[in-house]
Amino acid sequence: MRWKRFLSIVALVSAVGLGIGVCSMAQSNFMVQCPADNDGIDADGDGDPTNDIVCKHLTAGDGFATMADGTVMYTFGFSEVPEDVPPGQVFALRQVKAELPGPTIVLREGQELYLNLTNVGMINRPDLFDTHSVHWHGIPNSGSIFDGLPESAPTVKIGATFPYYYATLGKEGTYFYHCHVEVTEHMQMGMIGQIYVLPRQDQDMVLRSSGNPPYAGFAYNDGDGSTGYHVSKAIQLAGFDSRFHAQHIAIQNLPFAQLKDDYHLMNGRGYPDTINPNLLGASPENNGHFSQRMDARIQARQGERVLLRVHNISTTHLFTVRVLGIPMKVVGIDGKLLRNGSKDLFYETSSLTIGGGQAADLLLDTTGVPPGTYFFYTTNLSELINGQEERGGIMTEIVVCPASGCGT
Repeated sequence: MRWKRFLSIVALVSAVGLGIGVCSMAQSNFMVQCPADNDGIDADGDGDPTNDIVCKHLTAGDGFATMADGTVMYTFGFSEVPEDVPPGQVFALRQVKAELPGPTIVLREGQELYLNLTNVGMINRPDLFDTHSVHWHGIPNSGSIFDGLPESAPTVKIGATFPYYYATLGKEGTYFYHCHVEVTEHMQMGMIGQIYVLPRQDQDMVLRSSGNPPYAGFAYNDGDGSTGYHVSKAIQLAGFDSRFHAQHIAIQNLPFAQLKDDYHLMNGRGYPDTINPNLLGASPENNGHFSQRMDARIQARQGERVLLRVHNISTTHLFTVRVLGIPMKVVGIDGKLLRNGSKDLFYETSSLTIGGGQAADLLLDTTGVPPGTYFFYTTNLSELINGQEERGGIMTEIVVCPASGCGT
């Protein structure tokens, strides 16, 4: 995996290997420039040997998000730096732009990710000097015994930038990332994001054509097309404790021992905002920045398979989710295909209970399902709320269109 090129880039720093992250000079301001992919190797198998390197630049700081009942909450979070922002202006131009969740990172197996993280500080909490990190939760290079430890995600101080490096070969599946500094606080405040790796099998046109209609891709390298799908959606489950967020912005003691979320979220929104296709979250508090950019609405034609990449980031709750009227099959857990040798361990279920830090890949088969609107939701009534407002929280809609198409 291009180690010679990579090590030449970080020759001036102390490299921390493990295959998951690279620490720059201790808490220094160091940014890796995006290297050219000119080694002639087609690592992701798509036929193009020049596109196997992905470069991202994220910021970590504070901001605000608007709940479905109109409540504005103080948050921490990540956002992506537009390419036209000069490096010297990142700190000034990207403050108070935390997003919920952070930008989704989609990679193809075999690609390499160079990710620069800039800590722009908490403008609304100038008394804080927190460092931040990007921790790829569940990546196989970090053994489970180490996955909860900060050593696998070095941190960056306010005003500084440093790089992380990730190799993706053999890591197809669904994951997430979060800040691993004061992890309960920073995750509760919104420092979470989605990341998933598409398998090399997506390039197998023979297997893709075995679907009817042909598959758009696969959840894993299954070898037989059993995880093929036509539509996919990543669903991040999370929650906010409104008292905790109010105490935070008021610079009061934080009620860690009493943490209990009263706003439950799908992709940073409560129902009915989950089905709103528009950018949301702009408020006077964040100077009109759209901090909630992802909906959770799902649409497919009758006969298509839907892949739901579901993960739970809640610091307080396990969630039980279900869909009525559409068969649901679990094909992967925590970035791993449910298979033992040649034996599939897939299982059909009407509901899934998923705890904090877990991820699951669900296949919904709409073959023979009458066109209409179906609901993907939690069975826990206390989590179907937006604060004191009922009929909210963790719920979204799955629209099954006629096989002829969904229209406009």
